Amino acid sequence: MTARRYTEPRLLLATHNPGKVAEFERLLAPTGVALDGLGELPAPAETGATFLDNARIKARAAVAATGRPALADDSGLTVRGLDGAPGVESARWAGPEQDFAHAMQRVHDALERRFDGFAEADRACAFLAVLVLAWPDGHEEVAEGRLEGTIAWPPRGAGGFGYDAMVVPESDDRTCAELSPEEKGAISHRGRAARALIARCWPETAGG
Repeated sequence: MTARRYTEPRLLLATHNPGKVAEFERLLAPTGVALDGLGELPAPAETGATFLDNARIKARAAVAATGRPALADDSGLTVRGLDGAPGVESARWAGPEQDFAHAMQRVHDALERRFDGFAEADRACAFLAVLVLAWPDGHEEVAEGRLEGTIAWPPRGAGGFGYDAMVVPESDDRTCAELSPEEKGAISHRGRAARALIARCWPETAGG
């Protein structure tokens, strides 16, 4: 199917997470599109079995509520030694307060229990991101990105958000939270997904 270009000057980003809004503003900067967050709109229940399912749920809910095109992402951390957990439950591991220090501790403790020690654990991991750009007429464009890495302990770095402080990309010896926003964007799962989406929907800027 031929990709659909996005030609409007503004785009609704289906999130209440200010860190995610700021990251997508950087990632989509080459397109010149202005992003609007959800504001007071409620977030739908993320009941999907996959990242793609949940991204579609969020994008379609935002379109239904506003009548505008909307971009949603679903992303998370998968740890090989935990059979892919937390996966689509990544945000839920942080609890209702979205305490990712707690979520990172849970990952560490789960690995330590399973392998009788953190040092012995299979700490290979990946960040995954799926983007869905949905239009009111039902058309959707999908893009995916992946960042391979290793779980580190204790967490390091003051940048980023989510699980960034405990993931060391395979191309570096620093955690994602120790990278500059530009360094992180160049290799991150969202960065890769965003560039794939730009190539489909803003092809004239894909090389920028």
